[in-house]
Amino acid sequence: MRIGLIIYGNLNTLTGGYLYDRIMVEGLIKRGHEVEVISLESGSYLRRLLLGFSSGLYRRLLAGKFDIIIEDELCHPSLFFVNKRLRRQAGPLLVALVHHALCKEPRHRWHNMLLSVVERWYLASVDGFIYNSQSTQRTVASLVDHERPQVIVYPAGDRFGSPLSEEFIGKRAQRSGALELLFLGNVIPRKGLLPLLRALAEVERDVWHLSIVGGLEFDSIHAARAQQLVKQLGLSDSVRFLGPLEDDRLVEILRTSHIFCMPYAYEGFGIAILEAMAFGLPAIGCRDGAAFETISQGINGFLLAPDDLGGLRPLLVKLHGDREELKQLALAARATCLNRSNWQDSTVAIDEFLQNMKRLDNQKKNTTAVKNARTTGRGDSDVQR
Repeated sequence: MRIGLIIYGNLNTLTGGYLYDRIMVEGLIKRGHEVEVISLESGSYLRRLLLGFSSGLYRRLLAGKFDIIIEDELCHPSLFFVNKRLRRQAGPLLVALVHHALCKEPRHRWHNMLLSVVERWYLASVDGFIYNSQSTQRTVASLVDHERPQVIVYPAGDRFGSPLSEEFIGKRAQRSGALELLFLGNVIPRKGLLPLLRALAEVERDVWHLSIVGGLEFDSIHAARAQQLVKQLGLSDSVRFLGPLEDDRLVEILRTSHIFCMPYAYEGFGIAILEAMAFGLPAIGCRDGAAFETISQGINGFLLAPDDLGGLRPLLVKLHGDREELKQLALAARATCLNRSNWQDSTVAIDEFLQNMKRLDNQKKNTTAVKNARTTGRGDSDVQR
């Protein structure tokens, strides 16, 4: 099949969503499909919205002769009107790849209510859905009623293989000194770095160190606030901003950390959680979002409510003092990742879903053509009589 993928910006951008998209594209190409990435210019929400009313984008998609267009759902401001025009012309099948709903991110309620209007219009404009989690599926169901084809295809955590033995993980847990905490995500509001810093300020400094791995350029104002907060709280000796890292450097940080710590992050799935667990890092995540689909309370990590800043200190103090419990959590985290499907399985699931959608669409078109032919035939015979 000839498949299009619509995204904002560059497919090599370092986020979990772009990683999912990139691995999907590579996998579909390996399975014999022709895939073209259509990169849209991002910018302010209004700018993205206006792009959707450009006739150039509509003509480009129609002229592409695609069998199916997969649309990263976060591009919805630019696509809801274009999709309506494409469906009117019986264009390619349109599939929304939903990582998370924009209108469900933590922000003022009235703001999300306005955003939800356009997002609902978009979700009603596609022919099918690929979700990254059950939580994302439920979120979409709360925004739009539909009986269209859908599939949940979980991300995987095996991008770096499974490089650490149980013996290594056990020895790392027993290592004396402060707990090495890892924040792995771009510094944007929904990742919850600001409340994390405030919570850590209440924990004794000899208990923890925090490494922040992720881009600072996605929301430079927010990133500057985070860096300023570190200074205001007197955490400069305990917190380091490492920025985005190349794979070999990231692997080294994953090898030497003790705990994945993002207890106030809203995640549509949270690929970073699973990748950290592949290295035996128990995770402290948020009850909101989909982290609970990976983190089992007290088994391979812990979940905190998004406003529970006081709940982090007792967890860290306990794990700092009880390295045997830390070890058991770490081994359970490793087992969690090993028992999940891999990226190849995910690609196969997406391929089978797309091919089935195309097959059903062809059957529907053939049935319609036969009915039209029969109707036309009856009309001709009536005229002859």
